[in-house]
Amino acid sequence: MIGVVNRVLIGLVGLVLLVVGGSVLAVGLGVRPPAWWIHGGRHDVLLSTAERTRWRETGWWWPTVIAALAVLVLLALWWLTAVLRRRRLAEVLVDTGDGEGALLRGRALEGVLAADAEAMEGVERAHVRLTGRRHAPATRVRLLLEPHVDPGTALYELTDGALARARDSAELASLPAEVRLLGVKHRAERVS
Repeated sequence: MIGVVNRVLIGLVGLVLLVVGGSVLAVGLGVRPPAWWIHGGRHDVLLSTAERTRWRETGWWWPTVIAALAVLVLLALWWLTAVLRRRRLAEVLVDTGDGEGALLRGRALEGVLAADAEAMEGVERAHVRLTGRRHAPATRVRLLLEPHVDPGTALYELTDGALARARDSAELASLPAEVRLLGVKHRAERVS
């Protein structure tokens, strides 16, 4: 869903920039603009002296303009960091022995790992996220354990079971894991 929204926003911004930039270029090359256009001709400036000094007497105008531009810059920087930061690994490169390899969907591997971890005795819920690079993935696993489960045993079963099977099935040299174990809090029933 985020990828679709991101593509639509990038497409709209690109279209607006293309239309505005192309029209400014066309006016600069000598095309006569329509009467409603912001530039009157080739030698016109973006803001005339009268437009720049029009709101000088009102104390709220320029701080408002600067604040709005600052908000736009901050939103653009937030968007850029959201686009550049990958939250999870999209695919894992599996060595098939033919020199080319195959791609395994990251979400599929996460789902299998989570299901395998949840099948362990005493695990109420498991959350798995792949990180790292395509050829060297790593995992972040969060297990919600029931109160009677020994954390050391659960960690051993996860490492020796689910993570080992995932590593072997994807033919990875290693699959480092950061595991966080959380305990379920149950309220004791009052006996009268």
